[in-house]
Amino acid sequence: MVFKRLLGSLGVGGPTVDTTFDPGAARPGGTLSGRVRLVGGTAGHDVEQVALELVARVETGHGETGHGETTVVGDGEGVVVFGRHTVGGAFRLAAGEETSIPFTVTLPWETPATELYGRQLGVVLGVRTELAVAGARDSGDLDPLAVAPLPAQEAVLAALGRLGCGFRSADLEYGRIGGTGQQLPFHQEIELTPPPHYAHQVDEIELTFLAVPGALEVVLEADKRGGPLSDGHGGRDALSRFTVPHEGPAGPQDWDALVDGWMRELVEHRASYGSHAVYGHGSGVGEG
Repeated sequence: MVFKRLLGSLGVGGPTVDTTFDPGAARPGGTLSGRVRLVGGTAGHDVEQVALELVARVETGHGETGHGETTVVGDGEGVVVFGRHTVGGAFRLAAGEETSIPFTVTLPWETPATELYGRQLGVVLGVRTELAVAGARDSGDLDPLAVAPLPAQEAVLAALGRLGCGFRSADLEYGRIGGTGQQLPFHQEIELTPPPHYAHQVDEIELTFLAVPGALEVVLEADKRGGPLSDGHGGRDALSRFTVPHEGPAGPQDWDALVDGWMRELVEHRASYGSHAVYGHGSGVGEG
């Protein structure tokens, strides 16, 4: 993707910026490579810095604004900067001069996926290019960022599909999940319909991936149906956590059996202890 922006803070005739990414989707914990192309305006400028910001559009809930790097753009919706990288500067950009700055930046391990097997999940991530010239800073438009899941994330999602779960939606929620090692100020929630044999017990399954180097924390949340014997809260969630390695020979060989066990544990604990409790359980290979 490419964007062009006239730097308004420098007036008419200022430099323009094109940012391009190398082909293919990036992955969490992997690298994002590309080039920032600058074209000088009608006069020369001393460029102090060229920076890239990683940006996510998140659901903040009831107008919650967060701190520092969160900007509310609508009712319950905000933009979070979750990474910043300086890729160039300082140099003189002459009038009409064209120059190109290659970059390679590392994405956080918790970067959410925007697609699965080429299908868009409805999650908005992007990159903004900021140019600092003579004390003035100007940021370009949001350039969409494509992120594919890690192999272990793909394996979990594929197993859930084979077990009968259906994809409902995905979004980014501002806030942290208690009891986890979450680092970013937001997390991705993938909402799934339950397998048919659990449909009478559970309305919805919510899935969150929290990756770190060498391991993947899988958070499953079950929204239980209310009934005549419910405690009046109807649908409070039960939460379970599991940890697996990213990939390799130490990884689980039968993902279907592993994920089915997770589902059973989630539903059984939810049924056994009622809708007033939240649980964290370690299970699977590479438990940590």
